[in-house]
Amino acid sequence: MLDRLRKLISSTGADYADIRYERMTDTAVSFTGRDLKAVASCSSDGFVVRVLKGTGFSSATVTREEDVPKALRLASEGADLMRSSGGKEIRLAEVPVVEDTVKARLRGDPREVPLEEKIALTRRYNGLMLEQPEIASTQLSYVEICRDKHYVNSEGTSVSEELVTTAIAGEAIAARSGLLQNVRVAVGGSDGWERLQNRDSLFVDRAKLAGTLLDAVPVKAGTYNVILSPLLAGVFTHEAFGHFSEADCIEDNESLRNAMKLGAELGSSAVSIVADSPMPEQLGYYRYDDEGVAVRRVKLMDRGVLSGRLHSRATAAAFGEPVTGHAVAEDYRYEPIVRMGTIFIEPGSRSFEDLVKQLGDGLYLVDSKGGQTSGENFTFGAGYGFLVEGGAVGAMIRDINIMGNLFATLKCIVDVSSDFELSERGGCGKGQTNIKSALGGPHVMITDMVVGGV
Repeated sequence: MLDRLRKLISSTGADYADIRYERMTDTAVSFTGRDLKAVASCSSDGFVVRVLKGTGFSSATVTREEDVPKALRLASEGADLMRSSGGKEIRLAEVPVVEDTVKARLRGDPREVPLEEKIALTRRYNGLMLEQPEIASTQLSYVEICRDKHYVNSEGTSVSEELVTTAIAGEAIAARSGLLQNVRVAVGGSDGWERLQNRDSLFVDRAKLAGTLLDAVPVKAGTYNVILSPLLAGVFTHEAFGHFSEADCIEDNESLRNAMKLGAELGSSAVSIVADSPMPEQLGYYRYDDEGVAVRRVKLMDRGVLSGRLHSRATAAAFGEPVTGHAVAEDYRYEPIVRMGTIFIEPGSRSFEDLVKQLGDGLYLVDSKGGQTSGENFTFGAGYGFLVEGGAVGAMIRDINIMGNLFATLKCIVDVSSDFELSERGGCGKGQTNIKSALGGPHVMITDMVVGGV
């Protein structure tokens, strides 16, 4: 395939051209309650071409190889128009020429597992949740996405990489006297079928938790000192901070570029943030981005000081900063944009129990139920939480939202724990869907957090 791709772009006459071919297989099984609602498996493929002429840059996508020459002509014409019509000027940072083939390293290849086994495993976990007291219904799905990518550019780089991502995820819904409470559950990653096995206790515990939430009391609105669980802290890190570390999000926003200058002291000394997509076996793992650039670990914040940023070749050139290998596309239908993979606050040296004692009185908030950001302001829902009184975790609470300003909150992070957890299912909707957006970290203590409730 790589030789065919080289031949396809060999006569473009452009300053730069690249082509990415992908074959993608998507398998899904879904249950609602005890009903098997859907079983689907489909395979598709396509090509993305990009052309640079001077500072004019354009792309095109097609699904048939015989249409690639036409796509290259259209991209070439688009690049000419961008250059001649005052379009955005694009330059590409220099990167090493690479030739590599990367096979997925899996403990049990899900592509070799019969569909019947995938249905049976999902049914088993779904049934375990439904057996728990006060569970009225469930939503549970098996999802498997396999991308076989082949990339070539006119500079001589040629890379093939397999990406295999699996998950079983959904929610348990408890009900009593008109009150509903739901708890999310997910297992999965990029390291194969075995990760999904023998997870009975997790599905049982999550369903029991949904039932327990029926007895929890709604939180009282106010300003609290809080501890966020690893996954809730990870959502804050990804959504509130991480997107501003994606260079294309701030490239054309002068105020944010000024605020996010490298060397700016944005957080407390307790905060160090890392993007680490090369971390093996994790959901966000990959070796090469969709520009054929090797991804590297990037320290985005070092003890409160902004120390790095995530880049494509174009944004690295625009900012005059090193390329990081974070230009990622959802699949063959899209050109790559700057995306996070695995992102987290680095753990500290103290135990969770030490943080609780230090907190004294406040809230311990756990899990995420979504949320939104608006510029540097955020609002996130917590799955549930607990009152903390006298340095001890007490009664369970529910119906919790946290809100604040990114920069003020970074300054209010006073400590982080030594434990560490990453999510097993991702999903980021910036422009395109990115299922490989792992997040997490340690427990994080924050002062003066505004909490919405009753």
